[in-house]
This record gives sequence, structure tokens and C-alpha cells, in this order.
Amino acid sequence: MNFKDALQGRRSVRRYETRPVAKEQVWALLEAAEAAPSAGNLRSRRYVIITGSQMRKVLALAAYGQEQVQSAPLLIVVCADVDRSSSRYGDRGSLYAIQDADAAAMCLLLAAHDAGLGACWNGAFDDALVREALGLAEHVLPVAIISLGWPAEVPAASLRRSLNEVVSWIE
Repeated sequence: MNFKDALQGRRSVRRYETRPVAKEQVWALLEAAEAAPSAGNLRSRRYVIITGSQMRKVLALAAYGQEQVQSAPLLIVVCADVDRSSSRYGDRGSLYAIQDADAAAMCLLLAAHDAGLGACWNGAFDDALVREALGLAEHVLPVAIISLGWPAEVPAASLRRSLNEVVSWIE
């Protein structure tokens, strides 16, 4: 798949088949995530992989009942390691850690699409509940709960804003 096809074809998949995702495929997705750019090359991000139904149910509750969080065979929680960036960049380090995690999440989503998997970036959740459920340290901020699995749907393309609406040129 070429890059333009990956960008144009990726969708937020919210319905999955029940078959599991192989561990080797998960590792390949994480390798793609780690290829993302990183402030100061600090790689201020972490990943928590969830396959158990009980923890998926807990995280679905923390995600305000989003069904795909519970029904996906696998979740990857992408986290920002704020202390790692803040040790070099001070107060801006928290922003850089979040940017690192976001870039990794996007690379992971594109790699999942390229592998024929479906995925959805779930950003609406209660941080404190997710931290508690996963036992995350205070300096580790959950940024995205990515639901992942073999797609049971192919959603239609969403409407995109015109570039004229979002671009400004300054000379």
C-alpha cells in the first residue's frame, strides 16, 4: 500500500471480529509507533497492551461507555511519559511528551490499516480512572485508548474540511 492510499483509506473502525490479533502483529505495530518523531529523541511514551475482557470492560466504563473499547479484542493505551521530557525541557516537557505519544499513535493507526487491521483512536476517557485501572505512575499520562482488531465493518469516508478553511499563508 502506498502512503497516499494509507492516508486516504484509514478509517476509525468501531466494530471488530472476535478473532485475536497475533502478538507478532502487535509488536510490528509498536515498532511502527516507535518510528514516530520524538522531541529530543527522548521517546517519551509508553504503551500498555490489554487483551483481557475484564480490563477492557473497566476501560470502556472509563471511556464513557464507548462500546468499541469493550468489544475490541485488543487495546493499546498510548501514554506520555511527562517526567522523561520535563527532565530536559522543563514546563514544556509535558507538551512534548504528549506530542511524542500522539505522533506514535498516528503511526500505529497507519500501520494497523496497512496490515489489514481496524483501529479507532479513543480520546474521550477519564484520565484518573484509566491511571488507577492500569496502575500508571502519576507522571505517565494516558493519551489514547486505541481499540484494535480485525474489522467487521468498513466505515464510509468522513467529510473533510476544505484546505481553504484551514490554511493561512503568510509572506
